Amino acid sequence: MSDSEQAPETGADAPKFRYTAALANELERRWQDRWEAEGTFEAPNPAGPMAEPEKVAGREKLFVMDMFPYPSGSGLHVGHPLGYIATDVYGRYKRMTGYNVLHCLGYDAFGLPAEQYAVQTGQHPRVTTEANIANMRRQLRALGLGHDARRSISTTDTDYYRWTQWIFLQIFNSWYDTEADKARPIADLIAQYADGSRPTPDGRAWDELAERERRDIIDSHRLAYLSHAPVNWCPGLGTVLANEEITADGRSERGNFPVFKRNLRQWMMRITAYADRLIADLDGLDWSDAIKLMQRNWIGRSQGARVDFAVTTAAGAADKITVFTTRPDTLFGATYMVLAPEHPMVDDLLPAQWPGDLPESWTGGHPTPAAAVAAYRTAAMSKSDVERQVDSKEKTGVFTGVHATNPVNGEQIPVFVADYVLMGYGTGAIMAVPAEDERDWAFAEAFGLPIRRTVQPPADWTDGPWTGEGVSINSENDEISLNGLTMAAAKERITEWLVAKGLGEATVQYKLRDWLFSRQRYWGEPFPVVYDEHGVVALPEELLPVELPEVEDYSPRTFDPNDADSDPESPLARATEWTTVTLDLGDGPKEYRRETNTMPQWAGSCWYELRYLDPTNSERLVDPENERYWMGPRSESDCGGVDLYVGGVEHAVLHLLYARFWHKVLYDLGHVSSSEPFRRLFNQGYIQAYAYRDARGVLVPADEVVEGADGVWTYNGEEVTREYGKMGKSLRNSVTPDDMFDAYGADTLRLYEMAMGPLDVSRPWDTRAVVGSFRLLQRIWRNVVDENTGKPTVQDRPVDDETARVLARTIDGVGRDMDNLRFNTAIAKLTECNNHLTRVVSAEGGLPREVAEALVLMIAPLTPHIAEELWAKLGHTGSLAYEPFPTADPALLVEDTVTCVVQVKGKVRDRLEVPADITEEALVELALASEAVQRALDGAGVRTVVARPPKLVNVVPA
Repeated sequence: MSDSEQAPETGADAPKFRYTAALANELERRWQDRWEAEGTFEAPNPAGPMAEPEKVAGREKLFVMDMFPYPSGSGLHVGHPLGYIATDVYGRYKRMTGYNVLHCLGYDAFGLPAEQYAVQTGQHPRVTTEANIANMRRQLRALGLGHDARRSISTTDTDYYRWTQWIFLQIFNSWYDTEADKARPIADLIAQYADGSRPTPDGRAWDELAERERRDIIDSHRLAYLSHAPVNWCPGLGTVLANEEITADGRSERGNFPVFKRNLRQWMMRITAYADRLIADLDGLDWSDAIKLMQRNWIGRSQGARVDFAVTTAAGAADKITVFTTRPDTLFGATYMVLAPEHPMVDDLLPAQWPGDLPESWTGGHPTPAAAVAAYRTAAMSKSDVERQVDSKEKTGVFTGVHATNPVNGEQIPVFVADYVLMGYGTGAIMAVPAEDERDWAFAEAFGLPIRRTVQPPADWTDGPWTGEGVSINSENDEISLNGLTMAAAKERITEWLVAKGLGEATVQYKLRDWLFSRQRYWGEPFPVVYDEHGVVALPEELLPVELPEVEDYSPRTFDPNDADSDPESPLARATEWTTVTLDLGDGPKEYRRETNTMPQWAGSCWYELRYLDPTNSERLVDPENERYWMGPRSESDCGGVDLYVGGVEHAVLHLLYARFWHKVLYDLGHVSSSEPFRRLFNQGYIQAYAYRDARGVLVPADEVVEGADGVWTYNGEEVTREYGKMGKSLRNSVTPDDMFDAYGADTLRLYEMAMGPLDVSRPWDTRAVVGSFRLLQRIWRNVVDENTGKPTVQDRPVDDETARVLARTIDGVGRDMDNLRFNTAIAKLTECNNHLTRVVSAEGGLPREVAEALVLMIAPLTPHIAEELWAKLGHTGSLAYEPFPTADPALLVEDTVTCVVQVKGKVRDRLEVPADITEEALVELALASEAVQRALDGAGVRTVVARPPKLVNVVPA
C-alpha cells in the first residue's frame, strides 16, 4: 500500500471525529443496542404470536440459515463466523430489495464436550452449556448479525427437546409402506393384520397371537426399532462411539483407548427404507454436484443378485449362506467364501474338530475351529472398519471347518472367516472370485486357494486379477452357458437362471446402513419410551418432555480398556428413582422401566430449521401456515425447504442425510408441506492459519511465535517449523474475534473476511492484512464526514457524468455480486468506486448527496454499523435496514464510446475511440483513414477488411 494510503494518526493529535477503533466500537455497540430495542430484524410470521399480516402481505419471503454451532467453552475464533457473516450480508441485501427475511441462529448444545467437563468438575453440563452459549451470543451480537433473537433455540432447552422426542415417537409409530412408497402410521399396519388383508408370518389370525407375538411382528416394521447391531464399543470410555469418533488406527479420538466391534442391543433408525428417495430427490436440490455425489456414494446403491450357497451346520441341519453380489456373471469363478467375524451363522457352522490335516495358515495353529474363530474374532474386534478395508497385501483369516456348495457347478468350496468382510455391508458374506477381485486374489494366494478366470482379459494382460470388462469364459454347466456373452448379458442370463432354480433373486443393495441411534451417555435427549414385560411402550404426548434426572456422577461406567467382553452401563442407569416409574397408560397403574440410553447429538440438529419458524408454539411442532409460508414448495415440481443453507463441507453426508430422512418422514405423515429441508445448500471454505511445531513435533501457541528478520520463527527462543492448517484449538492457531473487535471494530472484521476470496474457497488468515479493510472504511468515512467537525460534507449539487456512470456501474455490479454470494468482487467494485469518489471530494470539497447516500446504502450489508452511522449523519432518523438498495439507471450502463482495436495482418496498429453503436460501414471507413494503418499498408492495396463493431477491425493487405 502506498504511503498516501497509510492510516492517519489516531493519537491525541488526531482529529476528533476520525474513524478509529475506539469510535468503531462505540458506534457498533450503540447500533446493536438500538437494533435490539427496536426489533429491527424480527421477521413477521403469517400466523401465531409472531404474526404481522400487514408486513407479510406483498413481500416475497427468504429463509436464510447457517449450520448452527456447538457452544464451546473456548468461544469463537475468527474462522467460525465466516459463514455467519456471509449469510448476514446476503440477508441484509435481500431485505433491502424488499424480501421478508428470516435469519436466526441456535445452538447444538447436547454432546460429549460438556459431559466430559461435567465428569472432570462435577458441575452440571447445563451450567457449562448455558455459560458457553452466553459467551457465544455476546460474540455473535458484537459482529452485528441481523438475527431475529426471538427465534434463537438451544437443543438442550426442554421445550425444544420435547419436540425432538415427539418426532422420535412419530418415527417409532410409523412403518414404510413399499407399495405406497411412503411412511404410514403404525396403526394402519395393525389394522391390516387385524382385518386379515395382510397375513401374519405364520398364517395365524391376528387375534390368535399372544401379545408378545403381535408386538414382535409390529416392531419388526417400525422405522425406529431395537436391534442387536455391530457397534464400536470402547471399554476405556464406557460408551459406544460413532465412526467419526474413532481414529484411523481404531482407537478412541478421546483418550486413545482401544475400540472393539460388539453386537449390542441398540436403537436403530430405518433410514435404508428411504434410500431410493434420498438418491432420486437429490436431482431437485440446488446443491453442488460434489455434495450430491458424496451423498450418492454414501448411500451406495448397487444392482445385483442375492445368491444362496447350501451349507450343513455343525448340528447336521441343511442351511444356506446368502451373499449379495454385483457380479453374478462370475459365479463359476467362486472358489471359496468369506464370512464377517460378526456374522450370526458362524457359531452354528463350526464343527467340533478340523476335517483332516490342514495348513496352519487355515487353522491359525489352533486345535479346533471354535478356538481359531474365537482368537481371530478377538483380533478383528480391535480393528476399525477403515483398517479392515485397507487394501493391504497381507490378508488374514481362518477356515471355519465347513464347505458350501457353489450353486452353478456343485463344487464344494471352503468357508473362511476374514476381517476384510464387514457385517455392515451386504449380507456380511461374500463369494470370493479371486480372478476378478484384487482382495480375493491376495487372499487366495495367501491361503493357496484356486483361481479360475471367468472373464477374458485383454490379450496383453500378463498376470493378476482382471477387474475390467470382457466376455465370459469358463462359465457353463449342463443347463446354462455364459461363455462369449458380454458382462451385461451374462448378468441378466445367470440371474434369470438363479431365480428359476430358486437359488437367488435380482435385488438392489445399499452401502447405507440403518442409523445407530443410541448413546451410553448422560448429556443427550432421553428416549420417550418405557418397557413392560412385553417390550417397548411409547409414551403418550401428554407425558412429554421426558426430562433428564439429576445424577451425582455424569460418567458412564468404564472398564479395563482391553476388556472387549464388558457391557455398557449408562449414567442414567444409576438414577434408580428415575429408571423405574409407575404410570397409567390406559390399563391401570403399572410399573415400567425407562430407557437408560440417550439419543445422539445428531437428533437435535435433524429438525431445527422447523423450530425457527414457530419457536414459541407449545401446541404443535410448527403451525402449518408458517411452515408453508417459509418452506413450502414454490411450484408443483419444487421440493420446498430453506432458501439458503450455509455450512461446512464436513457435514455433507451424515447431518444432511439424517435431516433429510427425518424431514421426509414428517412429510409423509402430513406434518410439513416441503419434501426436503434445504432447497439450496452452499458450502463455505475454511479460514486457515499458520501452525507451529517445535523440534519434538509438538504444537506451540501460534500467537507466541516470533518471526525474526532472517525469516526464522522461534518460540521461547527455540526454532520452530511452520505449516498451514484449519484454524482451531487443535492446532493452537486460533485468533479470537474479540481481539479484532478491540483493534479495528466488527465492521473491519466483516469486511476483511468477505474480501479474502471467494466464499466457497479456503483462505489464509493474515492479521497484518486486516488493516487494509480498516483503511478502506476510514476513506469511506472521510468521503462523507468532516473529521474535524463530525458533520457531513455532502453537497446539494448535480452529479457529473463520469461519476454518474461509475456509480451506476458499481450499483449494478455490486447488486449482481450480492445476489450470487460473490462478496469479494463486490468489495473490489466498491473500493474502485470509492477511489473515484475520493478524487471527486478532493476536487469538489464534498460528494453530491445522491452519490453519498448510494455509497452508504451499498456498503450497508457488508459493514452495517458504519453505514447506519453515516446514514444518520446524512439526516435520516430511521435505520437503513429496510431502505431500498440503490438501482442503476440502465441508460448510464450503456457506454457512449468504446475502444476499437485496429489490426493490419493481425498486428495491432491503432486504437480508436468510437461510438458504441457505430455501424460496420462507418467503422471500416474510420479504420482505413487511420494514419497508423496507412503507414502499415505502405502503399499496398486492401484485399479485405474484417470488422466486428464496435471493438475490432482487421485489415488484410492485397
